[in-house]
Amino acid sequence: MAIDPQFDQNREKAGTHEGHDVWGPVEEPEQLGIHGTHVAVDFDICLADGACLKDCPVDVFEWVDTPGHPESEIKADPANEAQCIDCMLCVDVCPVDAIDVDSGRV
Repeated sequence: MAIDPQFDQNREKAGTHEGHDVWGPVEEPEQLGIHGTHVAVDFDICLADGACLKDCPVDVFEWVDTPGHPESEIKADPANEAQCIDCMLCVDVCPVDAIDVDSGRV
């Protein structure tokens, strides 16, 4: 299942991480929610294949450890989402559609 593009309307903010919002539910380590707003990554479906880190021309993403998560124990965190230029490469290369970019969400 792909990231919900309307997560900001369908979920509540559960907190923040490294300067960006986290949208719940969050129940570590199994449920980690969606990280980011403009650039959003659904940590619960992210496989951590690294395509978004490799292809992003402005280094929006950084690896973050997520020990005990059933999909992968690292995730592509949109730690630098303010740098996003809306090129959509990350959306295009994500094999599980875990990323959504929307400049209307801030």
